Amino acid sequence: MITAGIVGISGYSGGKTLELLLRHDQVRVTYVSANNSKGTVADLWPHLRGKTDLVCDTFDADKAAELCDVVFLAVPHTVAMALAPRLLAKSKRVIDLSADYRIDDESLYAKWYGKAHIDEGNLKKAVYGLPELCREKIKDASLIANPGCYPTAALLALAPLVATQTERIQSIIIDAKSGVSGAGKKPSPSVMFTQVNENFMAYKVMTHQHTPEIDQYLTRLAGQKIGVTFVPHLLPVHQGILETIYVSLKPDGNFSTDQINDIYIKFYKKEPFVRVLPPGTQPELKNVRETNYCDIGLVLDQKKNMLVITSAIDNLIKGASGQAVQNMNIMFNFPETKGLIS
Repeated sequence: MITAGIVGISGYSGGKTLELLLRHDQVRVTYVSANNSKGTVADLWPHLRGKTDLVCDTFDADKAAELCDVVFLAVPHTVAMALAPRLLAKSKRVIDLSADYRIDDESLYAKWYGKAHIDEGNLKKAVYGLPELCREKIKDASLIANPGCYPTAALLALAPLVATQTERIQSIIIDAKSGVSGAGKKPSPSVMFTQVNENFMAYKVMTHQHTPEIDQYLTRLAGQKIGVTFVPHLLPVHQGILETIYVSLKPDGNFSTDQINDIYIKFYKKEPFVRVLPPGTQPELKNVRETNYCDIGLVLDQKKNMLVITSAIDNLIKGASGQAVQNMNIMFNFPETKGLIS
């Protein structure tokens, strides 16, 4: 049994992390905080009434360190880098759900997030928390950079191809669509019901902050520079991400649909949360909602040398809180699916 704390309990990812941990039989949640909310958890998240008597207050690093073995930072981007060092200095393990430790180049971080990084030492030590690619490093990590939701769907969709068939790839275009919860709970005109309902739009075209994260980890997989064209869209649904990825391939009449399916099945054969769908079957949001699964579909057009990969995840689970709990399970040697599969 371990003890866990959640900083940023009032946000979607913080609340979902608590919900998952409350059903984990090897974890006791002993601390919650949020700088913009106070009161009982039941006041913040009424659906958890009767499941916990925790009370939320402002963040106290000493109290969190005293009460917890691991602390989840479910705070806005640019906030976690001021909190994590205080917990790490007290030998606590930290899982950061923000973007503060995902990009290992501090100048690149400043460019995309508009603020200089203030924890360069830990930035270099952080382990990227995509279990399917980084499991061995996650086991012994003190600081986990939990991946972004869009990058999770993109990297899982592209990893088998980029890792084994780099020389075939000419270009990658990612057409991504997310539910409104991906924007967080902070009020904004762009995510008001009257703006989102019966509407569909692209946003941050060529400027979305997840672009360098995707590029960085695809480049590591390939062993050479990989860059993508990434365009996100806002869906009029609460949660879920579906990405349609167009990979232009070099002409090669010997590359078949059966081969690409075989590559993906072998790559993910031991992964509990990645499902490579049968040929002709496409991922749907309803099949991954409220789960930690990533569903992947593949279609290869040999005449056009075009591979279309589709991937679907729940942005709040596999794209945030579920993946964070999966990382915690690995760190503390629990079964990886503990608390994530009923």
